[in-house]
Amino acid sequence: MPTDARFEDLLRTLAPQVLGALVRRYGHFDAAEDAVQEALLAAALQWPEEGRPDNARGWLIRVGERRLTDSLRSEQARRRREDAVASQVLPEEFLAPPADGRRASDQDDTLVLLFMCCHPALSPASQVALTLRAVGGLTTAEIARAFLVPETTMAQRISRGKQRIKTSGIPFRLPPNAEFPDRLAVVLHVLYLVFNEGYTATSGWSLQRTDLSQEAIRLARAVQTFLPKEPEAAGLLALMLLTDARRAARTRPDGSLVQLAEQDRSRWNQGQINEGIHFVEVALAEGPPGPYVLQAAIAAVHDQAEHYADTDWPQILHYYELLETVSANPVVTLNHAVAVAMVHGPQAGLAMVADLEADGRLAGQHRLDAVRGHLLEMAGDAGAAAEAYLAAARLTTSIPERRYLETRAARVADGGGDR
Repeated sequence: MPTDARFEDLLRTLAPQVLGALVRRYGHFDAAEDAVQEALLAAALQWPEEGRPDNARGWLIRVGERRLTDSLRSEQARRRREDAVASQVLPEEFLAPPADGRRASDQDDTLVLLFMCCHPALSPASQVALTLRAVGGLTTAEIARAFLVPETTMAQRISRGKQRIKTSGIPFRLPPNAEFPDRLAVVLHVLYLVFNEGYTATSGWSLQRTDLSQEAIRLARAVQTFLPKEPEAAGLLALMLLTDARRAARTRPDGSLVQLAEQDRSRWNQGQINEGIHFVEVALAEGPPGPYVLQAAIAAVHDQAEHYADTDWPQILHYYELLETVSANPVVTLNHAVAVAMVHGPQAGLAMVADLEADGRLAGQHRLDAVRGHLLEMAGDAGAAAEAYLAAARLTTSIPERRYLETRAARVADGGGDR
């Protein structure tokens, strides 16, 4: 079986397209996915010896169809969907006309498949798992390793999601126009969750799980390509690109975390930064910014600063003020408090953190104590800052973050902090 990375990338890219085609034509999500896996295995065995077919996607679809129809006949469960399902297309105002004049549904069913996997009838855990399995092409074992759960647990999540699709009769089509904005928001949120888990793992020995963040970027790019006039799709892609651009500078050779202020910015990926800024500009031109566009704009301001000291904090503060109006939540407010402290002083930021502590919605979250420690350090209260850092270290389940916070506490206590 070949190990060529380009071969694996091709199969991973084609897998959701083939699955989408089979589900659109035949239904039976579970059986269709099994058929796709068999087709991929056949390709891995045959193509190295016989050569890759000119139409690799068509070859996989034909093999998958044979496997699927054989399976359905043997189970007396073959049910073809009407061709009318395939005519479901996006509202014209969201679509860019394809270069060759074909409809989106004639080119690729990946977007429809993504909406299906992110259907609100499924639990958030099932949405993420099914998206990575069916659309991302990751194996159950890979997804389980990424989220640090047993493979059997992840298999159960995926199985429950498939069963829910079957029992709920979720149709293989894009949502009606009236439901489209809310359903798109779910899709973007799932991709956002996947990216965040990949960029900063919530637990375990590694700070980053690059396979997850890269897969989220790939899928976000696919959504933006399908929906070039949807600003939040462009905003999410921009946010991912601008954030991921710092990946190489976030850790030392030993895997330890490097804070934004201390990163070697020459190691940032300037190509991704330029592309991310382009998508921010595209999104801002489409109308009033939504939460992903505003977060991307904040990331762009950070990435455009040649040095940390050059960061335009008043501009960042302005974006956070706008973000609070469109997507108010405790995490946004916590980040807003940092921007307030950088512009108006640490005491102003600490007052916002105190309100969040009284609010209670971030209780038990290490990030609250970590930010409080940072602001106390800025204010010159070394003892209280060290205590806050240690409190945050006790709460986090990420080993690199815990070590960073413990090191920070020791530096502050020894007088080696920023002030």
